[in-house]
Amino acid sequence: MHRALTPWMLLLSLLLPIAGHAQAPPAEPDVRVVLLGTAGGPVVRPDRVGIGTLVLAGDQVLLFDVGRGVPTALRAMPEDPGIVTATFLTHLHSDHLVGLPELYLFPWASQGRRTPFRILGPAGTRAMMAHLQAAFAFDIHVRRDIDEHFPGEGIAVDATDIQPGVVYDTNGVKVTAFLVDHAPVEPAYGFRVDYRGRSVVLSGDTRPSPNLAAFAKGADLLIHEVGRWKGDPALAGDPAAPMPNALTRGQMRGIAEHHTDPVEAGVIFAEARPKLAVFSHYARAGDDLLPLVRRHYPGRVEVGRDGMVIEIGEQVRIRAD
Repeated sequence: MHRALTPWMLLLSLLLPIAGHAQAPPAEPDVRVVLLGTAGGPVVRPDRVGIGTLVLAGDQVLLFDVGRGVPTALRAMPEDPGIVTATFLTHLHSDHLVGLPELYLFPWASQGRRTPFRILGPAGTRAMMAHLQAAFAFDIHVRRDIDEHFPGEGIAVDATDIQPGVVYDTNGVKVTAFLVDHAPVEPAYGFRVDYRGRSVVLSGDTRPSPNLAAFAKGADLLIHEVGRWKGDPALAGDPAAPMPNALTRGQMRGIAEHHTDPVEAGVIFAEARPKLAVFSHYARAGDDLLPLVRRHYPGRVEVGRDGMVIEIGEQVRIRAD
């Protein structure tokens, strides 16, 4: 004999099929990118950190450029990424590497790094790191040999002067270096990171670069620098005239010529067609920035900000604060 269903039992029987088909939570992203700092130029600003971008893929923690304040921003992340696996330099301008001494020394002396500090960058990187070791020889000697006896392997340096091509291939994470045009700063590199079918491209500092567009074609994420619009009326006129930032108009025009402006970036984006383009390493982001990009590119573009987290999986999304 079957008992009649009570009203509550009937309601439960109706809800169970619905619960069984509830939407699953979104899958964990394959790659996370954190804009640790986005500021442009060799300036000290209280409100922004110098250029530095973290890419977390599998068990690899990769840092691209180490501008002013980047090690502090790294430690301030809500999720501690641990000690950086490898550091990559796009070029040897000071605003891209002034945070290196702290990144090299402090994780050894405070976080217990026990493996050599691995760094890859353009010609001159190995020599720079050798001089950095010499500059801090006293501190290293005291902490390694006399006082705390921190492990010597943790303050050793594994530095590589890279050439174009695959420069890093570890546990499924591949990093490819390619030349960009930041003349007279030569060589200057962009980087492409590939992992599990996901891709992140970082432009470094560059004029409009066909090589960059080629390596960024179809990427999930393109992080691109942006400089002052070359058509800015403020750049026209007497090159010797002083500008508000203490540079001359001629110096400002020269700096603009070394970079990609918003109109030119739109052309690059239109050729590369990334799922998401994000600006980083900029001095200012005026209201005219995105309208200038839209002259050539209608796709998805964001102006990066310090601390922005971008998650790459089936979709590319910016994590809400």
